[in-house]
This record gives sequence, C-alpha cells and structure tokens, in this order.
Amino acid sequence: MTPAPGPGAPKLVVIDMQRVFQDEGQWQVPRYDEIVPVIEQLQQELGSGAVFTRFVRDETEHGAWAAYYQRWNEMRFPTDSNAWDITMNVPGTATVVDGPTFSKWGPQLAALIPEGTEMVLTGVATDCCVLSTALGAVDAGRFVTVISDACAAVTDQAQQQTLALLELLSPMCEVMTSDQFLTRTVRNA
Repeated sequence: MTPAPGPGAPKLVVIDMQRVFQDEGQWQVPRYDEIVPVIEQLQQELGSGAVFTRFVRDETEHGAWAAYYQRWNEMRFPTDSNAWDITMNVPGTATVVDGPTFSKWGPQLAALIPEGTEMVLTGVATDCCVLSTALGAVDAGRFVTVISDACAAVTDQAQQQTLALLELLSPMCEVMTSDQFLTRTVRNA
C-alpha cells in the first residue's frame, strides 16, 4: 500500500550523514559511503527542500545519557567539533535540524513535514536514529517511507532486522528501495 497523497511533494529527510558516523571509530557505520550516491540521486529527483539532521552531543549528559557516553567514551566531542559536520553537500535550499537525541522528530521537523506529507527517510543508522525518527513521526500521524538502500546500520543483520520491524508499521510506514520509490513517485508523475 502506498501513502495517501499529501498536500505537497514528498519531503526527503537525510538523517545524520556526519563525519562521526563515516570515520573509523566507535560509531562508524560500515556501509556509510555506499548510501551516499543513492541519497544524492533521491535529492536530485525530489528537488529542493530536503532536510538534513545532525546528531550533536549535549555536553551536560542528562540522566541516562551519562551512562551512554561512558560506554561510548571516545564520542564525547564538544558541540563545536568537526566530528558533527555533515559530509554531504547541503544545498542552500535545504534545512538543517540539530538534536542531541536519537530521534530527530520534534517541533522543528514536524513544522517542515505537514500532516499528510510523505516523509522520505534516509541516512544512518537505520537501527538507531532512523528508526527512532520514523517511530516519532508515525506516532505523530505522519506517513513515513524508509528507503532501504539509502540507509545503513551498524551491521547487515541489524539493517535487515530494523527494516523488518519498520515494515510491521504499514501502512503508516513503508519500506522500499530507491528504484521502487522513484518509479512510484517521480518517474510516473
């Protein structure tokens, strides 16, 4: 089943394509570089208005975040570190949303994705920030399409498991390849 038509064109949301997830380190996503050209193609096909998100550590480490950063102690970069830089070209028509949490869904992203508009999710990591953002958006009544070959997880097994979990949320959340999405949305328009 495909999402209901919305008030505007599908909105591409690129989750956390940042140096901290690309470079070798505790949070490296092995297939990061493989998804970049797929996201770039989606961006080109969908036109202007993409949203890029950045995970940026809250240096106060409230509550359970302190334990999280004890486990991932090498990732305690200051908020102004270039580790948080987006590695992809962010066009001037794009919006950048920062957040210290896994889910990037919140008032700022909600304002950019009106109810009824399809949110097209890409980026890293499928098993963490993409999943959390998808769940938040679905709970808020948004249609979400996760592009399987434009997302990457910490392992191939985690990728498969997370996509299978997201498929259970159909029709609120759909999982498809970029070719399937582009055929349905852009090429048949």
